[in-house]
Amino acid sequence: MLILVANLGSTSFKCKLFAMDAEDQSVIAQAAVDRVGLSGSGWQVTVGSRQARGTADLADHAAAIELTLNQLIDLGAIKTVHDVEAIGFKAVHGGDTSGAVRVDDRVIQTMEQFADVAPQHNPPYVAAMKAFGRMLPDVPQVAAFETAFHQTIPPARQVYGVPHEWIEKMGIRRYGFHGASHRYIATRMAELAPEARRVISCHLGGSCSISAIEDGLSQANSFGMTCQTGVFHSSRVGDFDTFALLKLVKSGLSLDHIWQVLGKQAGLAGLSGISSDMREVEDAAASGDGRARLAIDAFVESCRHFVGAYLAVLNGADAIVFTGGIGQNGQAIRAAICADMTYAGLCLDDAKNRQASGDAETRIDHSDSRVAVWVVPTNEELIVARQTVEVLGHANQVSSIQ
Repeated sequence: MLILVANLGSTSFKCKLFAMDAEDQSVIAQAAVDRVGLSGSGWQVTVGSRQARGTADLADHAAAIELTLNQLIDLGAIKTVHDVEAIGFKAVHGGDTSGAVRVDDRVIQTMEQFADVAPQHNPPYVAAMKAFGRMLPDVPQVAAFETAFHQTIPPARQVYGVPHEWIEKMGIRRYGFHGASHRYIATRMAELAPEARRVISCHLGGSCSISAIEDGLSQANSFGMTCQTGVFHSSRVGDFDTFALLKLVKSGLSLDHIWQVLGKQAGLAGLSGISSDMREVEDAAASGDGRARLAIDAFVESCRHFVGAYLAVLNGADAIVFTGGIGQNGQAIRAAICADMTYAGLCLDDAKNRQASGDAETRIDHSDSRVAVWVVPTNEELIVARQTVEVLGHANQVSSIQ
């Protein structure tokens, strides 16, 4: 079964084409398009050893999708667009519609209703779903919501201290995201170290979150109602005192401006004043830039805050796993997060940590450590492809948390 898994941002379109059967689950093609909706969009499509790349003016995600499908044909991945048998989406926010579900008008309407709390994610996904619907009307689409993995979080960790009717009527609660990534880590750790029942999964990249996992089930996640919360991100604020908004508004700033800053100009970029790229911030800090050093230290403290909290949730940990661009490549960040945790039985091996990077699965704890520490590249698209196969093999599935 050929399944195209789409991963979208406000100005980007990425996808992988999977061949899924009982014996094999392999990627046969992948594509990436940036600057969608802007001039000079760059695109790259890879099929085995063959690759094509270029630039084009792509007005919207529909144009990016059409270009990608045509390139997949030109490079021999498919003969016609009708060879694609299903489309899976790493969808973000569907409110109480969670799990992996067939895309229909109701799902799209729900995603549109929650676009205000997922402004960088839901609109491009909705646009892509509609575009695929026009191009391939007979091909089923599946939305695998990022919130799905976190449905097992106990209710006491889902709620805010708000009037209960806000929860019931408006869905104001903690949802948790990065579900595909944390699900992959849970699945992969069960294979790599089945004795590790209590896992703290640290997905650190442009967007960051930390999860507490026990026996493969999510018990807590650092995200809250939206993807702007929790650990602070490359350009998103992370946790923020809502009453500070009053101070900002009274200073003369509009709410629209505040949302824009907190969602796109905050986090690592805002605090450092240098960049949203951790590598550039680290370079600046090494050259003596004080704001860059503060941004790194604050990022580390944010991560340690949640790791410490989840040691309490899980009554310790058997493994801590780092994934994502920073998690897989940030040796200094990993070392700083794991520092001074001998109380929890955690001891990093400095040499192993320095050598671990990139796409290798590597264990980096010291031989004396009671907690295993791993670097494991995530594979969100594979999880979505598996969920798509499962949904299409059963009746439509819609899950809700009361």
